[in-house]
Amino acid sequence: MKTTTLLAVALMLMSAVTADAKKKQSVWPDGTAMDQWFGDTAKVDVAALGKQYVITDYGVKNDSALLQTEAIQKVIDTAAANGGGVVVVPKGTFFTGSLFFRPGTHLHMAEGSRLKGSDAITHYKIVKTRLEGQTLNYFAALINANGVDGFTITGRGTIDGNGKRFYDEFWLRRKVFPKCTNLEALRPRMIYISDSKNVTVQDVRLVYSGFWTNHLYRCSRVRYLDCYIYAPTSGYPKGPSTDAIDLDACSDVLIRGGYINVNDDAVCLKGGKGTFVDKDTTNGPCRNILIEGVEYGVAGAGVTFGSEAWDCSNVILRNCSFAGTGNLVLFKMRPDTPQKYGNVLVENVTGTPKNGIRVAKWMQFYNLLDRPDMPRSGVSNVTLRNVDVRCTKKFYDVQQSDKYDLSGFTFENIKAEDPKGGFDTSYIKDCRVKDVTVNGVKY
Repeated sequence: MKTTTLLAVALMLMSAVTADAKKKQSVWPDGTAMDQWFGDTAKVDVAALGKQYVITDYGVKNDSALLQTEAIQKVIDTAAANGGGVVVVPKGTFFTGSLFFRPGTHLHMAEGSRLKGSDAITHYKIVKTRLEGQTLNYFAALINANGVDGFTITGRGTIDGNGKRFYDEFWLRRKVFPKCTNLEALRPRMIYISDSKNVTVQDVRLVYSGFWTNHLYRCSRVRYLDCYIYAPTSGYPKGPSTDAIDLDACSDVLIRGGYINVNDDAVCLKGGKGTFVDKDTTNGPCRNILIEGVEYGVAGAGVTFGSEAWDCSNVILRNCSFAGTGNLVLFKMRPDTPQKYGNVLVENVTGTPKNGIRVAKWMQFYNLLDRPDMPRSGVSNVTLRNVDVRCTKKFYDVQQSDKYDLSGFTFENIKAEDPKGGFDTSYIKDCRVKDVTVNGVKY
């Protein structure tokens, strides 16, 4: 056979394999088709977003010690009043409290720029917001966007939460009041985006958030592309509850590429908590979440279900690496909340997490109310395949309980090592195991 013929055959085979792979990738774990939107990883073209408002052209000074919240907010409001546009932070460091983006406005962080949050909580407005599964009056985030469809944060600059003072205050408070909650510590999130569609955050460095780094509430069609998210996880003070990305009652979310290292959950699904969580219209489910190609450092888990989530489905975590991460996937099961988690796929992952898969009872701030018709909690249709990990604690930590049901798990093509071993799936209904090896023992 001629070389050209061989090449043609090879190209045909490669094309067939690629088409088959795309076909497989286009289906959610529940079998429904994945919208083509999830394949759109093209970066936002800032030049196409409208007029650019460079903040230093509008009276903002390049002064890292001067608080300029009002001056920067005025630039945002000017852009909104003129029909929208891009608020550009140029090279340099700019010091600010809470900022509020309006419909039609965007934020661009030029390379070498740093938007640095104040470390005084008095510089953050008290507003009605969503936090820890409830709506309440609390401090606004550093960057806020409510009802801003098409909102983008772009550029290779840095948004710096300047959180070390907040961290120190939190740990000191815990020494005096061991049971103090996050809310009592009085600290701001970095980014809060709510009730918005078609949101993109790309390329930026998000570091040292005082509290949760990214919190999205009731948003859809959200993309995080190649972002660097960091908070300190060793030494003193660590960044308490600096979750990288919290998805609160959100749907259609793509998190692709980038690096995450935070002192709590990496990607955390939320939506509400409590005995009557399903009766409160401010709560909601999380649906269609795709996480791929992320490099994880220290964090709670690649993806965490809870502890303020109750209805999550169609979640994919794939093609990711882990180095010191707490878990690949973690299900926090609250006995005071009816939870249904299902249709979850974890595939093509490698590295050195502490644990692999973990399902465990979660009792933090437990408050079970009287409800005769309390729905039964459960985790179903969970697949782990093509996994190669060396765990420092335990690969398989799926705990059985009379408080929830486990069913429809699949473990396939898994090679794991850990100090404890063991892989007893007998208490999981309809569990499928194929080509699983833990510490050299085949199951």
